[in-house]
Amino acid sequence: MAHWTLADIPWDRFDPAKVEPAILCLAKAASLVEQNGADYTRYLCNVFADDAEFQQAARVWGEEEIRHGEALGRWATLADPTFDHRAACARFSAEFRVDLAAARSIRGSRAGELVARCIVETGTSSHYTALAEATREPVLRAICHRIAADELRHYKLFYTHMKRYLASERLPLWNRLRIALGRIRESGDDELSYAYFVANAAAGAAYDRRSAHRDYLAAAARVYCPHHVERAVAMTFKAVGLKPHGRLNLLASDLAWRALRRRAAV
Repeated sequence: MAHWTLADIPWDRFDPAKVEPAILCLAKAASLVEQNGADYTRYLCNVFADDAEFQQAARVWGEEEIRHGEALGRWATLADPTFDHRAACARFSAEFRVDLAAARSIRGSRAGELVARCIVETGTSSHYTALAEATREPVLRAICHRIAADELRHYKLFYTHMKRYLASERLPLWNRLRIALGRIRESGDDELSYAYFVANAAAGAAYDRRSAHRDYLAAAARVYCPHHVERAVAMTFKAVGLKPHGRLNLLASDLAWRALRRRAAV
């Protein structure tokens, strides 16, 4: 049963005077990425082909991801009636596709795949929490609060299955850390940059990965506060098997916050 539907969103409270242009750009981009939930579900079901329990959980997860995209897309269209969410999704999906033929995880093991999924959910939970707290627009705030809660629940889902697979695959800490750092670095790949470009560029503009990536990171960094970063680092530490609270966590959080500030200053 769905935790929420589009009918639960208080659309009648939409206030166009409180729409922030920079946050609108981020919401548009996120609406495209979330709509890829069906492809990611198929990929995960391929990787976990003999695990019916996980496949069922992945299908529910994928449906919720798609719902996130629908909610964000509907809000973005209210905020900017010129935004064609369906057309933007089609353009994005035509150029950025998940490898649907993959039968094995690109992380080298199924435990490794679940480590990577925890890192993704860490990022999305933090991002939507930051957006919910940064925006003044009440409908977007309501949407982002719901999505952030879903993403935290998804983190717990993948973490639970990761622990189950670690019992047999015994992925060492250093390998889990390598996978986590690799997935964090992938935030610089084309998915987010291209989504931001497709959602916000003027008609006829040519895609330049470097500038799109710079623009996306600068906009995203500006909505974060230190406590968002501290929480994300703690969740990452937990996923790789490190103590989520302590001096190392504080040091990593400080370094991550400084890096975000540099990006926001671009």
